[in-house]
Amino acid sequence: MADTPHQVAVAGASGRMGQMLIEAIRASGDCQLAGALDISSSPAIGNDAAAFLGHASGVPVLADPRMAMARARVLIDFTRPEGTMAHLKVCRELGLNAVIGTTGFGEGQKEQIADAARDIAIVMAPNMSVGVNVTLKLLEMAAKALATGYDIEVIEAHHRHKVDAPSGTALKMGEVIAQALGRKLKDCAVYSREGITGERDPSTIGFSSIRGGDIVGDHTVLFAGTGERIEITHKSASRATYAQGSLRAVRFLADKRKGLFDMFDVLGLNSPA
Repeated sequence: MADTPHQVAVAGASGRMGQMLIEAIRASGDCQLAGALDISSSPAIGNDAAAFLGHASGVPVLADPRMAMARARVLIDFTRPEGTMAHLKVCRELGLNAVIGTTGFGEGQKEQIADAARDIAIVMAPNMSVGVNVTLKLLEMAAKALATGYDIEVIEAHHRHKVDAPSGTALKMGEVIAQALGRKLKDCAVYSREGITGERDPSTIGFSSIRGGDIVGDHTVLFAGTGERIEITHKSASRATYAQGSLRAVRFLADKRKGLFDMFDVLGLNSPA
């Protein structure tokens, strides 16, 4: 079993994240590219999925998810919510596990993902970076210790092409903090401020989003008290961190048949300290 490569399909194969995943799979010693899919309008359709690396993988980029996933055991998907939901339906039908890094899901879509996890194993996280997930654990600890007397603000910055705001990672940070404080994020989040806003409600968690250039992903959580402030920051310089975290998720799922997991499960951070 240990000598058998993990057979991985990649969604959005011709995109920036898709290519990073394909490169990471090729460089790994225990994963093998078994499928590549993309939208039908992609110019990469029909081409070898690793052509951008000057390498022949023998795996063409296909528009038909069922054909693209036929030889795989797990799908890695960093696309758009509507695409991921369509791919997940095929995963469920074929019995493939899934690693989902897509962000921007609605509550109904999250419920559908949880339902799919009754039949297949899924790791879903808004950020697959190992460092980001360690940061989330630090935020949980900080929120419990700074529960009173500190205003909490989440500030995130991403490249100009990102279509959702706040980022999935920023929202996850807010959820982790809110849960540590015994609150629900939907009841205390403030996503915009303009005009005469009045004095800040100390029970709220504020969000600010910056979009510009080629910023891969910066996240800072500010705990601002009287006379001091604590800032917990994570900065991504490369999507390679997301790819490596995704492969750790693939390895984690190797012996799982069903269930919904996150990166805390993959990294063992849900275990009692």
